[in-house]
Amino acid sequence: MAKGKKSIYFCQECGHEESKWLGQCPMCKGWNVFVEEKVSKSKGSGSLKIMREAELLPLSKVSTEDQARVKTTMNEFDRVLGGGIVKGSLVLVGGDPGIGKSTLLLQICQRLIHEGWHKVLYVSGEESMAQIKLRANRIGEFNDDFMLLCETSLEIVKSVIESRKPQFVVIDSIQTMYSEEVSSAPGSVTQVRESTNTFMQLAKGLGTSIFLVGHVTKEGMVAGPRVLEHMVDTVLYFEGDRHATYRILRGVKNRFGPNEIGVFEMRQEGLVEVDNPSEYMLSGRPSNASGSVVTCSMEGSRPLLLEIQALTSPTNFGMPRRTAAGTDYNRLNLLMAVVEKRVGLPLSGVDAYVNVVGGLKINEPAIDLAIVMALISSYKNMPIDEKLMVFGEVGLSGEIRAVSQPEQRVMEAKKLGFNKCIVPWVSQEVLKNVKGIEIIGVKTIADAIGLVLG
Repeated sequence: MAKGKKSIYFCQECGHEESKWLGQCPMCKGWNVFVEEKVSKSKGSGSLKIMREAELLPLSKVSTEDQARVKTTMNEFDRVLGGGIVKGSLVLVGGDPGIGKSTLLLQICQRLIHEGWHKVLYVSGEESMAQIKLRANRIGEFNDDFMLLCETSLEIVKSVIESRKPQFVVIDSIQTMYSEEVSSAPGSVTQVRESTNTFMQLAKGLGTSIFLVGHVTKEGMVAGPRVLEHMVDTVLYFEGDRHATYRILRGVKNRFGPNEIGVFEMRQEGLVEVDNPSEYMLSGRPSNASGSVVTCSMEGSRPLLLEIQALTSPTNFGMPRRTAAGTDYNRLNLLMAVVEKRVGLPLSGVDAYVNVVGGLKINEPAIDLAIVMALISSYKNMPIDEKLMVFGEVGLSGEIRAVSQPEQRVMEAKKLGFNKCIVPWVSQEVLKNVKGIEIIGVKTIADAIGLVLG
């Protein structure tokens, strides 16, 4: 850095530093990702550095006993974390404003103190103690093991954690933490990175489990540098419409287990677990309605039955309209082109609207066949059997390709009372031992249309 330089440019994606603004980051190749931050001269640059010998340990001597998980008794939350909270882990929880992040973590604090955790600390940089008390009264009873700290100074929060040594800490939110050693404003790239690094050292050094609440941008990503998600052990996103009752906790990164989802319902007393998400997602499904079909998506190791709805109508303009809620818009256009080319239905002159009921966002190719069947059902105005479930990936030649874990999908449909499944032809061999439900394999979308809609 040039002498006397008072500002530097950081890449929000990878954290790369430059002395001047660049249109493209030379490291991650992202465009328009550099932001300017004020920097201060490093303190103690002339201090003596003491070198210590690095500790080497064979893999066979490494102990994993300290990675034991702690159950919170909230099964959906434990499932997303991979079985419970790992001691010394650093977890980032992101979500839209008002979605219920603070309520969820407050409920976790309540569960932990009732399970015998003697020191639980909740650090709030956005709310007063009275506001947190009002929310806590709505959730339930708390004892004196639950401690509150309303502070934004990173140095004060660090000293409290080091002196009290709590077992569980919630930081609400990481964007409000402010270090006096960094001259930039709270919420900036430098401040967020410095604060996260400090909490990471505290979590690993003291064995304290720390949960960070992160704000999200209008694109739905956690605000701040992308390196923030690389530093933490687990990244969770709390999704859903804040005006609706359902909430979905999705794991997008987990060093201690697979990426799972948990389903919750928001009530007056707080968030309540949904034990059977498939049944919950299919509740209120209309009978004998065209354009509606049930499919199955795998979220981690959990099969989830979903209703796909489609509506087609003749367009009144030169350019037909396409709308996709809960799935990829470009994938919808591709599937409609495949149907028009391989089946011969003139879908280029109709408006098409596709919706994944329940507010979930599904990008798995296994729902391709369900989208195609829903579109054709609406186009022909012919309802699909209510007890039929379909899944399969659709190729550009109109073929139905195999998907992962077909057995779990069929067993979930059988558990909820479905009596027939349309599956890819190549999956029949895997499903030959499944009894109590009719399984029909199809090779192309034309075969599926002939079986379902005649």
